[in-house]
Amino acid sequence: MTTFPELRTGIGTDVHAFAAADSGKEMWLACLQWPNEVGLEGHSDADVVAHACCDALFAAAGLGDLGTHFGTSRPEWAGASGEALLKETLRIISEDGWKVLSVSVQVIGNRPRIGARRVEAQQRLTEIIGAPVNFGASTTDHLGFAGRGEGLLGIATALLAR
Repeated sequence: MTTFPELRTGIGTDVHAFAAADSGKEMWLACLQWPNEVGLEGHSDADVVAHACCDALFAAAGLGDLGTHFGTSRPEWAGASGEALLKETLRIISEDGWKVLSVSVQVIGNRPRIGARRVEAQQRLTEIIGAPVNFGASTTDHLGFAGRGEGLLGIATALLAR
């Protein structure tokens, strides 16, 4: 009899509003700093791409969500980078026996313009996660909060094996 690995998929989302233009908040997206962009408000660095990836990984593993592990009730994670959250997420799911096979993540909003840094972002996320990561972007044709330029939305899927 042939045995197959247990496979699971998960979906994750994250949303953050843009900070005030004079806030001095840096933009962190896909674990990269984006110069000359206004950052996002949040408990940590508000990296919607990294956070959506964490949420998808936790969902696939059946281990809660971003708020369960890094919520605002956890002051030790205040100001944490998306990279730190991803690394801790990977530690938690691997302790439960899971291996990441792939992640796909999309950011939705009008800015920053992703095209020129898409490959760099994919490479950085792949390096951190240790599995292939596909990164894309879309706009909403000026519909909703993202279309009005009020914030960004990240949506991710993850495939895990055990």
